[in-house]
Formats: sequence, structure tokens, C-alpha cells
Amino acid sequence: MAGLVLALDQGTTSTRAILFAAPALTPIAEARRELPQIYPAPGQVEHDPETIWRDSLAVLAEAIGDAGRADIAALGITNQRETTLVWDRASGKPLTNAIVWQDRRTADACARLAEHEPLIAGRTGLVLDPYFSATKLAWILDHVEGARPAAAAGRLAFGTIDSFLLFRLTEGAVHATDATNASRTLLYDLHKGAWDDALLRLFGIPRAMLPEIRDSAGDFGTTRLLGGSLRIGGIAGDQQAATLGQACVVPGMAKATYGTGAFLLLNTGERPVVSKNRLLSTVAWQLAGRRTYALEGAIFNAGSAVQWLRDELGVIATAADAGRLAAEAADNSSVHFVPAFTGLGAPWWDPEARAVLSGLTRATGRAAIARATLESVGFQTADLLAAMEGDLGGWTEAVLRVDGGMAASDWLMQFLADITGAAVDRPSVTETTARGAAYLAALSAGLCPEPAGFAASWVAERRFAPAMEAAERRRRLADWHEAVRRALTPTRRQEVLRPG
Repeated sequence: MAGLVLALDQGTTSTRAILFAAPALTPIAEARRELPQIYPAPGQVEHDPETIWRDSLAVLAEAIGDAGRADIAALGITNQRETTLVWDRASGKPLTNAIVWQDRRTADACARLAEHEPLIAGRTGLVLDPYFSATKLAWILDHVEGARPAAAAGRLAFGTIDSFLLFRLTEGAVHATDATNASRTLLYDLHKGAWDDALLRLFGIPRAMLPEIRDSAGDFGTTRLLGGSLRIGGIAGDQQAATLGQACVVPGMAKATYGTGAFLLLNTGERPVVSKNRLLSTVAWQLAGRRTYALEGAIFNAGSAVQWLRDELGVIATAADAGRLAAEAADNSSVHFVPAFTGLGAPWWDPEARAVLSGLTRATGRAAIARATLESVGFQTADLLAAMEGDLGGWTEAVLRVDGGMAASDWLMQFLADITGAAVDRPSVTETTARGAAYLAALSAGLCPEPAGFAASWVAERRFAPAMEAAERRRRLADWHEAVRRALTPTRRQEVLRPG
């Protein structure tokens, strides 16, 4: 059955809406707004929720365009995960700016809770880190006057960006989230699929402010703010949506999304994997009450490192220049860049690590620095895949599906294949995050088949095959790990020098 579905992709640096034609989910219209970043202090990152809301309405209206509201079957929402905000239930007004997933202001709070990490990891599948929502939420309750008693009385609502947009779109009628976003809060029992009372007590979070947890595809209410009545039929965190958009529906399939940060998810089927290498177990999606799980690794700075080259150093004029400049550098460059601007994510998990540019000589120029910046993304991906192989006892697929802005660089994709030893597949439709959200909406509207059937619509644009010799790969990775050692804090440096 043919029809149209609309996807709202609210990301870290932009808000986009894309209109797709089902069942193949071909994009036919798009609108986009840049999202300004707010940096109140070193290590702190915020977004203005009202800007997010205004931009969301604007891009949705623009993407609908001449299609006619009546022709659109459903809306799907995908969002930057872990980003945290609290708002008044009566007015819908946020108490503060949203605290972004990159924000590190709660590192000390996490350190104070370190003795509880086994409990937290066992129930949530996550590590104790400022990256996740719980300590951000506790910070808001502790730093906004009157917030704690108001929350206990049920007057305040907590949510990640999906919940806030849903609340606004339904004019306060629906306060809900889906299982993928709930699984990123440090408050969700990964095995029971519900909010956990012990974790709520540990972080000091009143249950009354939490959203209802629902399937990723289903009934999320209706919005009348876009002209007529539009059903909201799907929600998923951005990386889980991209996993669906890449049709990684079989256990062992993996995708990597290269945006502001980079996120690698590997489908582990109907059971969560307990990581020995400080990776994350998370919900990939929940359909009809059944959860599919994934193993995940996060790279905090990927595209943001290229932005740093452009905006702070002036090494390049546009992000696209990075690949062209990197190709000019010598193959045997000894320069390494560890872009730990906001700490290091998996498998290192060192929130206090800081960026290091090493191996410089008097001859080092713009090309070598650009190359090191792009190579850092490949090296970090290799570390994540090595950790995943260690957790799974091997990786049978040896194919990585890629998307995101950086996936457009042929130079980087070839280096990624070389340094990981895996084939890298780039899809013909690169808007995989929005496509995943559109799929959930289309599934709930009966316009698309179940995941196994949907996978047949995925088409590769190009495959990059590894060409680097194994010995050279090992040497390059050993040099990279020495650079990482320099970036780690002394305590973490002594704990682990290499993943796996």
C-alpha cells in the first residue's frame, strides 16, 4: 500500500524533517535548520528547548509543503539521545536549557557514585558516566530553586527530546517515550523493560516526573498543530533509528553513524550482551512488546573534530576539504590526533581525558593534521569493533554499514575498511536516521512490512574493501594506542592501555 510518512529528526547540530514515500521509503522533500550550541562553561553544552520547538514546527511545515496534510499517514520522531530537560506540566515551559549528551558537568557526581556501578551496569547495561540522563536530571533538580518539591508533587515532567516534542505536539496530552530512549537514562531496567525503583532512589529521581514507556512503533497520540490531524506513529533514539534505517535486522549486523559523534551498534537479537570491555548494551527497538537488543560503542568527537579544524584552526574552509587535504599527506605520517574534547567514550570511558595532537615535527603541515583527524575516526572505530569481537567471541559478518555526513568521504571510508579489516558498505539512501523513524511510523500505519521484509529495500551505493596488510594494520593501531595513552588521565592510563 503506497502512502506518505513524515520523519522529524532532531539532532545535536540540526533539526530536519523529511517526507518519504512508502513502502520503499524514498525521500521526496526535506527541510533543515541549524541548531546553535550553547557553552556556559568548559565541559558544558546546552540547547535552547524553545529553539528546538520552533525549528521543529518550521521544518515539519516546510517538508509537508504541497503534499497536503491529508496524504500523510503518520509522523515518526527520532532524536539526539540522553539530552535532558525538565518542564512544567501545566505550562509546558522548560525550567532550564536542555543539558546535551556531550555535557560533562556531572563527572564529580558520577565519581561519588562509583561504588554503585556494578548495580547500575547490571540493570541498565550502561556504564556510570555523565553521558547519560540520570545525573543530568539530578543536577537540574538540585540547581533550580523549588524544582525538587515541585517534581515530587508531580508538577514537573522529565524527558529526552522525543518526550518534550511529543508533549508539545499533543498539547500536553501525551507524556511518553519509547524503550530505546528509556534505555539511555540509567533509570531503566534493561531486562524488565521498566523504570527501576532502586535506581530512582539512588539518583534521587521522583517517579512522578517520568514518561510512560511504549513500543517504538505504535500510537503516540495526534497532533493538530500542522493543519488537520496527524497521527504520531513511531519514536526511536537517533542511533537506533539509524540501525533500522540501515536494515541491520539480523543478529551480527552492524552499522556506524558518523555525525557530530560516531556511534556503532551491533544487533545482538533478543538477548542483551553483558560487555567485558565497557561497551553498552541497549534496546535497539521494541515492537509489539518484544525487545531487540544491540551492543553499542560511542565516539564522542567525530564530525566535531573536523569542525574544529575548520572553525578554530582554519585548516580547512569546508568539512568536505578534509578528505582532499588528507589525501595529500604522506602515508607514513607519524602524526596522531586523539580528539578527546569532551573526554573519551567506549571502550576507554575517561570523562577527564583531553585532546592530544602528537608526533609533530617542523615539517608537519595542514595535510598531516587533517589526515590525523580523519584517521582518528577510523582508529576509534577499530577499537570499538575489537571490543565487540571480544564480547561476542568473534564477529561473523565482517561488514560495516555506514551513514552520516562523514560517510560521504571516500578517503575516510577506505581508511575505515583498511584499519578495521572489514568491508564498509555505504547505502544508496544515506538519510538512514530519518528513514528509520519513517519506517516506524509506516509500520504502525500498515504501509511497510515487518523488519525482515523491510530489509529487502536496502541497497548499497558502494562497498569499500580492506586493502591494508595485517602487519601494517597492527603497527598503525599500536602507534594509535600510544597516542591514546597520552590523552588518558593517569588513573585510567594505569587501569587499561588497550581495549579487549
